[in-house]
Amino acid sequence: MRQSRPTTSRTGAGPWLLAPLLLGLALAQGTPAASPSTPAPAAVPSTPSAPSDAPAADEGSSVQLTRTAKDGKTHIIRVVRTGSSDETGIFANCGPQDNDPPETPTISVFSESGAGGIRVSIDKNVIVAPLAVVTQQEGGDGHIEMSAGTARYLDEAPDGKTDQLSRCEVEATPKVAADTVHVAQGKTALEGSRLVYDESDGVARIDGPITFSRQNTDSTLSGTSERIEVNVDNETTTLVGGVVLKDGARTSRAERVEYDDAANVAILRGSKEQPASSATSDQTLTASVIRYNLDTGSVVALGPVSGEFQDGESGSGAGPAVTPSTPSAP
Repeated sequence: MRQSRPTTSRTGAGPWLLAPLLLGLALAQGTPAASPSTPAPAAVPSTPSAPSDAPAADEGSSVQLTRTAKDGKTHIIRVVRTGSSDETGIFANCGPQDNDPPETPTISVFSESGAGGIRVSIDKNVIVAPLAVVTQQEGGDGHIEMSAGTARYLDEAPDGKTDQLSRCEVEATPKVAADTVHVAQGKTALEGSRLVYDESDGVARIDGPITFSRQNTDSTLSGTSERIEVNVDNETTTLVGGVVLKDGARTSRAERVEYDDAANVAILRGSKEQPASSATSDQTLTASVIRYNLDTGSVVALGPVSGEFQDGESGSGAGPAVTPSTPSAP
């Protein structure tokens, strides 16, 4: 007995959509033809109308998660399948079935091999990947996993499998691969291998290796890190682990970088043992905190600082300092 169909919604042109379409075509064929002297009706086939219940590109192919932070502020996370063809992907919403316990979640599976992929909007970031699986319990903001995997409908539940998706006749196959999870924030494009968001802390973690680039007027800022953390509650995006920023002759390094493309600012953070640094061919600045202007490449030390210059002189001190190359920076 197949129990999944009453609790699984699907999008795309399934068999249940073909019947209304065939009926419409049959009725059209039964309509008296227009006079041969007036060819205008020939324009009608160029815009065949879809069945009235056919889903639009986003209608029925999206899930919205709402997170309420400790300060009471509401944050929206939206997951959208950008395509609508069965040839390029699926959207399946697999809810609890008969005899499932009350805490059984709803699992939404999105896959799209087309250029638009599956789009997830989190804070300032738009994240795109071929596969997203969203698990959500009543009253929660859920768990999201994105990767380069695929998903498909099954003709029937596989023998011997009792997991929720199999009982809903859906198969999702995640795949972790470099440069397949795409993150856009303003002028900055970042690439990763896998995203995991969980409601327990409201943080979306994108595994690396992370590569990123930002096209400025006169140069390109590029870099790498081990991973990205997007904190939904704090509305921050942070590059984490061995972060390297390169812009022309300047190379900057830090363990953590708070990145805000809209404000044109990156805050490089180090530690006493391993401070942040920014270097050109003739000068090196190290400090616990460095403010980096994404547009101009200028840097300002915001914590204890030391500097080294080509002539061998060096200095150190406490408090705000500015690199000699950018004395006018704020």
